[in-house]
Amino acid sequence: MSKDIAVINYGMGNLRSVENALLKIGAKPRIVATPDEVGEADGLILPGVGALRDCVEGLKAVKFDDLIHSWVKEERPFMGVCLGLQALFEHSEEDNVTGLGVLPGQVVRFKSRPGLTIPHMGWNHAKLVQPGSPYWAELDAENDRFYFVHSYHIQPEDPSIALTTTDYDGEFASSVAVGSLVASQFHPEKSQAKGLQLYANFVAQCS
Repeated sequence: MSKDIAVINYGMGNLRSVENALLKIGAKPRIVATPDEVGEADGLILPGVGALRDCVEGLKAVKFDDLIHSWVKEERPFMGVCLGLQALFEHSEEDNVTGLGVLPGQVVRFKSRPGLTIPHMGWNHAKLVQPGSPYWAELDAENDRFYFVHSYHIQPEDPSIALTTTDYDGEFASSVAVGSLVASQFHPEKSQAKGLQLYANFVAQCS
């Protein structure tokens, strides 16, 4: 039976590409614009591109912030992508934004220096730092590459929640996994077969 995956629409984000990726792996995605539309979905995905302030304000405007908090607290399967990762933390240097506070930690900008291109854009490796994680099934622990577009990166208060790290002017947490929550800075829907595998691994964890 196909898993029912709700994809949050808060007025911005790469909704169709996420929807198409889920369709390719045999899931049943639904774009939802209000918490009531989520219903009894098997999993919930928060995608995102653009400005973090717009993301957080869009979520709060229709009370998705409350739903996300309760969903994660109940340990229901949740996935965040790009801004959907950054929005989970307490604070971001981007426009001094207060995030949702689902996870303790900060979002900081890459430090400018000669020779370093900001935003970090293109393909880069994600190194697994949670060995045996079901979210990384069928993926290489060190050599698989994913597609990034971002100027800010997360600094979790608890480093152990990092699922992968990536080297861009130093190591940073490029995805996290804690309980039934997984979230990535990179875009799985833009990462070809490896990204589809990550979505498939998330869907496999949805009850």
